[in-house]
Amino acid sequence: MTEPRRPSSLLWSAYETFAMFFGLGLLALICLLWLPFAMLLFPLLPARWGQPIGRRFITYGFRFYLRCLEIFCACRFDLSELDQLRGEGPLILAANHPSLLDAGLITSRLPNAVCVMKAALMDNLLFGAAARLARYIRNNAPLETILSAREELRRGAHLVIFPEGTRTEHFPIGPCQKSTGLIASRTTAPVQTLLIEFSTPYLGKDWPLFQRPALPLTVSVRLGRRFAPPKDVTAFTHELEAYFRQKFEQNSPSTATEQPLTGSPR
Repeated sequence: MTEPRRPSSLLWSAYETFAMFFGLGLLALICLLWLPFAMLLFPLLPARWGQPIGRRFITYGFRFYLRCLEIFCACRFDLSELDQLRGEGPLILAANHPSLLDAGLITSRLPNAVCVMKAALMDNLLFGAAARLARYIRNNAPLETILSAREELRRGAHLVIFPEGTRTEHFPIGPCQKSTGLIASRTTAPVQTLLIEFSTPYLGKDWPLFQRPALPLTVSVRLGRRFAPPKDVTAFTHELEAYFRQKFEQNSPSTATEQPLTGSPR
């Protein structure tokens, strides 16, 4: 990750501190405002009505949130390549996971995205009710996860999964788990890779929640290679990890600049 040139002054440090509290506070406020509605609608509405309502709110909620970060917090988000996927059929979206914001970046542009989430997040006070209303998928039971993913893909959803299973600990990419390959193999859905890049490791695994960001912050999500459903899950997992590692090493400052990816199959 290459840090952009930053102003150096006490005033700018104070602004970064303001941006940190504003960003975290605004996200918590949006979640708390939606919380009672999500808790009420989940048991009242059948899945065919509650699911699209829940997913639409998450999309527009994150879209509003990211726009506020751009206006007030010196953040810049380049997410335009995700728009190419909006009209496509079922896909597994496999992304690297540098930050807590990653799922929000993707869902802000894809209204029919469904995330595979840790059980702890599904039970979280701030995020759990909204995730349950949107019928996001718990990852604690492999067979149940695969069956739920297959059902969502049959309905034409975009399944968002982070192959590392957690935020990246050792950049550019951590070890990938077999879950992505297993789901792709059992559902016969193609795997579209997403390349998420931050100018600084803000809200990464080793970034404390209340450590102020290094602003300005620039973020991009690019479309990478699209893999066919694998026959050999182990070989696919190794190939997926090697692909991520290769692409991010190519984009490091010590290597030549790469041409933009189009997201077409390779």
